[in-house]
Amino acid sequence: MIYVMNKLKFLMIFVLLWMICTGSAVAGETRESVLGPGDALKIFVYGQPDLTTEARVSETGSITFPLLGEILVDGLTPSAVERKIAKLLESRDILRKPQVNILTGSLQSQMVSVLGSVRNQGRFPIEGKRSLTDILAMAGGIFPEGGEQVTLIRADGNKFVKEVIDVSEMVRSGDLTRNLIIRSDDLIYVERAPRFYIYGEVQRPGTYRLERDMTVIQALSVGGGLNVRGTERGLRIQRRDAEGNLQMLTVKSSDLVEPDDVLYIKESLF
Repeated sequence: MIYVMNKLKFLMIFVLLWMICTGSAVAGETRESVLGPGDALKIFVYGQPDLTTEARVSETGSITFPLLGEILVDGLTPSAVERKIAKLLESRDILRKPQVNILTGSLQSQMVSVLGSVRNQGRFPIEGKRSLTDILAMAGGIFPEGGEQVTLIRADGNKFVKEVIDVSEMVRSGDLTRNLIIRSDDLIYVERAPRFYIYGEVQRPGTYRLERDMTVIQALSVGGGLNVRGTERGLRIQRRDAEGNLQMLTVKSSDLVEPDDVLYIKESLF
């Protein structure tokens, strides 16, 4: 019964997270990304088909446009580039009140990597201002066996900074201040959920997901409870200490289980 309740609790959290991700992704569709090296553009000038141009942003952040030559666009949004080209065409007496439109393909300069326990690992373009949950939604969401914590690694000058975000706690509390805005070249890694192991005289020995604040008695229920030969007397857990050495600990049913614990259920002597 406890195991079923834990599964339902996780499912509810997963659905809430999916709703937040989807809503954030839709809300962000109208925001523009800035341009950078490698981005492909198609530029149209209304009524001037000869000026229709396909350009790629160079490593120096520039494009080449007919009659204008090189134009620096690095760090500008497509809308800003439209205005810049129109202003240049008018200021150089080439056209009066030109209407410039730009279509962008995949923005290769604005990419984020998503790895770990998500449905679709890979690199994704950042279209506009995107949050952590936006990117998780783009990656198809977290697998059921994925953990509640997400690791974000990003460059900060000459060093890398690591942040760990507890996504489930963020959803439970409704506090989205930890729903960070993602930058280009960020790495998002979704940890696998912690596990514990149970063997000995239980109905279903094996490996199971470790839920938050799970006690020994709850872990036993996940394993189907004791079989006819099992006893709760002398419950033991095999656990590694801070130095990595294995310890065999005698525990009570109310004690908390830790990641990678091995529960051993002894056979009753009577």
